[in-house]
Amino acid sequence: MSHGLRKLVLATLFISPLSITWAQIAPPPNYDQKLNDMVVNATRSDTPLDQMSLNTTILTKEVLEASPDQTIDQVLKNVPGVFLNDVPYYQKDPTGQSINVRGLGYGRTLVLIDGLPANDAFYGTVQWNLVPMSSIESVEFVRGGVSSLYGNYGLGGVININTKTPKNSSQDVSANYGTYATGNVAASKDIIVSDGMQMRFSADYFSSDGYQNYATISPGSPNNVKNGMGTDAVKNSNVRLQNYFKPTQDTTGFLKFGYSTMADLSTNYAIAPNLIQMADIAAGSTTQLDVDKKTQVNVYYQNTNFYKQSGSTSSTGSNKNQPYINANYTDPYSTLGASGQYTHDLNAVGIDQYILGVDARNISASNQTNNLSSTGSGAVTTVNYAQGQQNFYGLLGQLKSNASAFPLETTLGARMDLWTSQTPSFYNAGANGANPIYQNISNKSKTQFSPSLGLLYKATENWDLRTAAYQAFHAPSMNNTLRSYGSTSGGYFFANPNLTPETMTGYEIGTDYRWRTGFAQLTAFNNYIQNAITSYNLSTTADQSLVNSLCASAGNPQGCGLGKVNYYTNQQNLLSRGIEMQYHQDINPRWAVDGGYTYTSTILTWSATSDPTNTQVGGVPKNMANAGVTFYPSPEASISTTVRYVGNSWMATGSLPVPAYAVVGMKANLQLTPQASLFASVVNLFNRQYVTFNIASQATAYQAGMPQAITVGGRVIF
Repeated sequence: MSHGLRKLVLATLFISPLSITWAQIAPPPNYDQKLNDMVVNATRSDTPLDQMSLNTTILTKEVLEASPDQTIDQVLKNVPGVFLNDVPYYQKDPTGQSINVRGLGYGRTLVLIDGLPANDAFYGTVQWNLVPMSSIESVEFVRGGVSSLYGNYGLGGVININTKTPKNSSQDVSANYGTYATGNVAASKDIIVSDGMQMRFSADYFSSDGYQNYATISPGSPNNVKNGMGTDAVKNSNVRLQNYFKPTQDTTGFLKFGYSTMADLSTNYAIAPNLIQMADIAAGSTTQLDVDKKTQVNVYYQNTNFYKQSGSTSSTGSNKNQPYINANYTDPYSTLGASGQYTHDLNAVGIDQYILGVDARNISASNQTNNLSSTGSGAVTTVNYAQGQQNFYGLLGQLKSNASAFPLETTLGARMDLWTSQTPSFYNAGANGANPIYQNISNKSKTQFSPSLGLLYKATENWDLRTAAYQAFHAPSMNNTLRSYGSTSGGYFFANPNLTPETMTGYEIGTDYRWRTGFAQLTAFNNYIQNAITSYNLSTTADQSLVNSLCASAGNPQGCGLGKVNYYTNQQNLLSRGIEMQYHQDINPRWAVDGGYTYTSTILTWSATSDPTNTQVGGVPKNMANAGVTFYPSPEASISTTVRYVGNSWMATGSLPVPAYAVVGMKANLQLTPQASLFASVVNLFNRQYVTFNIASQATAYQAGMPQAITVGGRVIF
């Protein structure tokens, strides 16, 4: 973006909304009335927001439109309890695009799109490119263990992204463009065939040249920026067809198809692109059996092919300082799942509602890692291959009751899960796959009982007291059990096919106060994970025998060397405690303020590895806060200013410090007509240079936070 255009956009942000003719200002929204319309679909029981016993936040369309951030992950990073750093998903490796809630670690929170699982089947991460901002209607965020409803991934909570559905036979086109050639174009077409048939076709394309992901102010710079490196360019595309139908008066159904691609250079080497191709199909129906009884059935299938390459710069030989591809990975995987649910609004014998449900899911995957010669010849020096599957079977029940004598609402849930894992093929081999060394991996299984209890006491019409206790579990991702990779120069990362699920017990207590023009929330939580899964570096003499065994299986009988081998284990326990606060107030028809604060203490209480205990873990700042002010010069215009504060943290537990920082953002919206609107936004308004929090074990992995990024865009409905 040119310097002149940047000045113009900044001037527009500060001046345009103030120059609009002052129209009749509408009164502030009535939050009591809004609550009547807010139903949390992620609860599987369509629970109203004011009846939630877990800390819950809903991001409405208005909240999304007021945010300066242009991707949903960066919007979520400002919600209390969420740990996402200031690097947009498209600047991260696809294997690292996850979400951390309450400091419990990445890959331990369930993400849904319209109620169907969206966590990557192999890596457990979230491919945020599947949900562009233009397609989102609202976001529901329920914190706390939800395994009694969903099983796996239920440790940190559930995030349900509700996408837009057909409303009338119209077209919608939106586009934006900004700094670093970052742009997005999206279009949709709604077709209302009849009262019993609606369709929505949508497509979007996103691209960015990216900014340098290696921090120029990190302790490892400038040596960590090497020949052949560039910025993290990316290209995403999505195509979706959603069909909604009503075959009978009592039955509604849906059928959805989707295809997406993402190509990126997250290793910073233009010679080493990554490519993800994903196709999915989902169908379901809801049948109203009676006034108070209904059944729901869903089925979905997802097929993904992930081809990844890693780049490096040669440090020896005739090709010294020349970039080359040091490894490539091929990960094909698929998921097939189905669920059924029966809901009865009983309103008798002290029970208001009960739910019975059953679900099943199969994940099949394989990984082949080819480690290549440092000469740049492309010759395969070693091969790692693994193939396996995981199966999940669950049976759940839930009861809800409102006491008649006093205003107490009780939700009691329980779920029984059976997890199985089979790894029939697991071997390491030499050059071009020669002399494979096979490992005989026994089948794994675990039966997990996940109960939950939630209480909500209506102290007054506006004031609620709530508490909840729960147990949850999380199975190891297939990335941890199947994918081994690395080299003598860069170090080895070994999969562990013998990993088993981790178990969390937790509780929280909180209060919500809502009034006509705002709300305030306060929650304290305590979560404890046993047999937590993590990777650690084998760096002591006590680890020598394991190092020798792993290196021999990778074709290095002489060993790889202590400090160069990383290995996944269940040999640690994790404790996370904290406080979450959120506040909103419409001061008057023209001004509104928001605020949030998160305090989180996350430590290992026990570890059989070299990781230190009773010390704040890496990648989890203890203190985070955000604040915002929105000004409405007229009903058709708004200007919002936000500030995000992140306190001191560590990248590795107890080492590699990350200083505190604060970043300011701004956004202006203007509704030209009922069919056309414009916006302009700035992330990092003052272009502050800083490193953002992260999890890493070496100084060269420091990451620069998003520099100043200006975006302008518009939307037309016709």
